[in-house]
Amino acid sequence: MRSITIVGAGQSGLQLGIGLLDAGYQVRIVSNRTPEEIYNGRISSSQCMFGAALAREHDRGIDFWSQQCPDIREMSFTAADGNGGKVMSWASRLDLPAQSVDQRLKIPRWIAEFVRYGGELEIRDASVDDLEGYRRESDLVLVAAGKGGIANLFERDAERSFFATPQRALALTYVTGMTPRTLAPAISLNLVPGVGELIVFPALTTTGPCEIMLLEGVPGGPMDCFSGVTDPQQHLEVTKRAVAEHVPWEAERCRDIQLTDDLGVLTGRFPPTVRRPVGVLPSGAAVLGMADVVVLNDPITGQGSNNASKCAASYLSSILEHADRPFDERFMHETFERYWDYARYVVNWTNILLGPPPQHVLELIVGAGSNPRIARRFVNGFDDPRDFFLWFMDHTSAQAYLNELVTVA
Repeated sequence: MRSITIVGAGQSGLQLGIGLLDAGYQVRIVSNRTPEEIYNGRISSSQCMFGAALAREHDRGIDFWSQQCPDIREMSFTAADGNGGKVMSWASRLDLPAQSVDQRLKIPRWIAEFVRYGGELEIRDASVDDLEGYRRESDLVLVAAGKGGIANLFERDAERSFFATPQRALALTYVTGMTPRTLAPAISLNLVPGVGELIVFPALTTTGPCEIMLLEGVPGGPMDCFSGVTDPQQHLEVTKRAVAEHVPWEAERCRDIQLTDDLGVLTGRFPPTVRRPVGVLPSGAAVLGMADVVVLNDPITGQGSNNASKCAASYLSSILEHADRPFDERFMHETFERYWDYARYVVNWTNILLGPPPQHVLELIVGAGSNPRIARRFVNGFDDPRDFFLWFMDHTSAQAYLNELVTVA
């Protein structure tokens, strides 16, 4: 029986580990926290997952919250005029509902399922030396999480990384008491040009249904306002002030919000980065990176957990198809490039939304307000961003698509 070690007990590591156990592999997952520490700890992400990623969980039999978690049926897009008003505002229905389950709920339950399947769980803050030991004991070692020395094993890929510095200052807040939308539950994406974004959507957390608020401030701008904020209630008040100043229509829904818990807040910033997928240990042995370790996107497009799910599915296929051949560096590079065939589209699309929008993008987004066909295609592209490259990403394809709409009309 072939043995595989996965360092990191998150969306990608556990999904892959459970899939490998189901296929008859011997699997060890290394987590730096116990399930109890994860459940009782701080939030780690916003993790909104779209239809294709949710379908993988359903097929694997690990969608334990599908009946409890609020369905997200629509996506709305609103652009501010800088004076408290709106330049545009429209909404469109998702073909398949999205959901967001707090990873403090998901990960402990998935760990229990992994162990029930026969997997080995090791609680350890793995070091490079530990990786050396895992590599001697296992046919393949994958790194799905890591800081310090482990993270430094994976070199930044300068050709595939567009940014060297953070493009947004992030502030995440889980709240209750928000006034529901009058229409269907939705991802509300609010754009304030030159300032940042506010993204709001329903979710399920440890205390029950909630709303997640993600502020994305342009570094150095007025929405980059959480420096020195350490108290959870202060975090909430700063969030409410920023919303009231920049997106007052959302502030109307936020008058009575409260934190879900004192650990339901998070701030940070990081540069979106693509790293080389193979890390070489001091001994010369190689390990394979996956998910955010090798492709880290800004959360403006909500692709983090979706990418983790799709990376796990891609890697699982590569491992199973490789059968009993050696998991050498060539296999590792080919496995990543197979995933990169999808991930490259997410990276390029996310990066274009972080900068000032090109004229053709503005025309399409404005056009969506009066043409439901454009709006529907835009919001459903979040489930499979590859479609954007047929009509959204460059002037020529955008103009062809707009001309087609005129012709059909």
